[in-house]
Amino acid sequence: MTMQKHPRLIAGINDRLSLGKSLLLGAQHVLSMDLYIMPLILGGALGLASGELTYFLQMSFLACGIATLLQSGLFMKFPIVQGPSYVPLAALCTIGATMGIPTMIGSLIPGALLVMALGATNMFSRFIRRAIPPVIGAIIILIVGITLVPTAVTGVFSTNGDLTANAVSGCVTFALIVACMIARYCLKNGARLQMVSVILAVAVGTAVAAAMGTADFSAVGSASWFSLPQPFHFGMPKFDLQSCPLMAVMYLFILLDTTGTWFSVEAITGEPLTDRRINRGTVGEGLGCLMGALFGGTPMTGYSSNAGLIAITRVASRRAMLAGGAILVALGFCPKLMAVITSVPTAVINGVFAMVCMTLISNGVKMLRESVLDDRTMLILGASLLCGISTIILPAEVVAAAPQFVQYLLSSGIAVGGTVAILLQLLLPGGRRETVDEEAAEVAAGEGEDTKASAPACASSSTMMPECVIGIE
Repeated sequence: MTMQKHPRLIAGINDRLSLGKSLLLGAQHVLSMDLYIMPLILGGALGLASGELTYFLQMSFLACGIATLLQSGLFMKFPIVQGPSYVPLAALCTIGATMGIPTMIGSLIPGALLVMALGATNMFSRFIRRAIPPVIGAIIILIVGITLVPTAVTGVFSTNGDLTANAVSGCVTFALIVACMIARYCLKNGARLQMVSVILAVAVGTAVAAAMGTADFSAVGSASWFSLPQPFHFGMPKFDLQSCPLMAVMYLFILLDTTGTWFSVEAITGEPLTDRRINRGTVGEGLGCLMGALFGGTPMTGYSSNAGLIAITRVASRRAMLAGGAILVALGFCPKLMAVITSVPTAVINGVFAMVCMTLISNGVKMLRESVLDDRTMLILGASLLCGISTIILPAEVVAAAPQFVQYLLSSGIAVGGTVAILLQLLLPGGRRETVDEEAAEVAAGEGEDTKASAPACASSSTMMPECVIGIE
């Protein structure tokens, strides 16, 4: 059986797009991401001077572009955009500030190689099939959406600068995307309007911010047009026996984080997340993290914001992601273009991010609704949501009193909630039996469809939209 594009999608993951449309959609994906925030935080914590910080940011963009091209075009072949992971931020700040940048970069390399090995040996796909059935995937997607809400809301209603201007520009951006989504059902050309909803909303939100005096594009004029990348700009990596094992463990949390994005993309597009795709994606993830270590000093992960953007625009074509990757590479060579992206007000970016969070939460709820919610599942759902959300509201002094490794873990509600969901899935009785029953039911359903050459099959519980169509060869 071959999976066709979902009827509610304008373009499936393998559909061709024109160059202009690909670049436009790719630019939307780049604009919807806060790629520059994590490198700026890390660079500031490392004490980098202005010139060094600009170069650090430039190399991060280049690494993101290379990782995206590798993952979307060569390895996983899913509509995925790679960006700096926030999961190991606290650990990287500590290692870099106390042991130096070469040691920080050295701590990233063994973990990246470990991730590649997990994919090459097929170990990670076996773990996924045992520990993350569709219902656990739905829970992880829900946790991803909920735990990212505070980031989006505090980014819109930020007191860093003019609170009123931030709130107005962010809310205008959010409202315009909602209006474009509504227009899809009310206007004849509403689908086309929805395709460009993000870039339109960012442009209008930025114009509002500029009118209120909070948009500053002065950095664009002073930035140079071209700059060559230089691997190991901060020195050859150094390997420390304490930091390397710590970062290897953090990479496992990064994999858990990016797995949630993979499930989101599967749910939105209806494209199956096969074992081969998982293994190839894991190898690509490790290689992308290695590129991040060589160029930008930050591990890469698949961004859930881009998965949500697919649901907003209804365009899942990998051509758009490849165009986004090419734009990121170009930004890595052209500081002036990068300055344009980084000058977009943070409140506007978070207005888009708020819509992404809403979409992810809706998708997670819809997937759960299509699952069997027995007592066991409800226990896993409640415990994992409780633990994930608790990391958001846990007092800072409580986190500071915890051991260093626990602090790193508590910095990611996705890692905490996802870990609890997976552990309960593995430890509670009945999980393996239910997985076997689901697989047997899918096989039986597939055999039954063979007798109906033209009848569409209903979506599995791992898909977001029940109308997805499966063609019989």
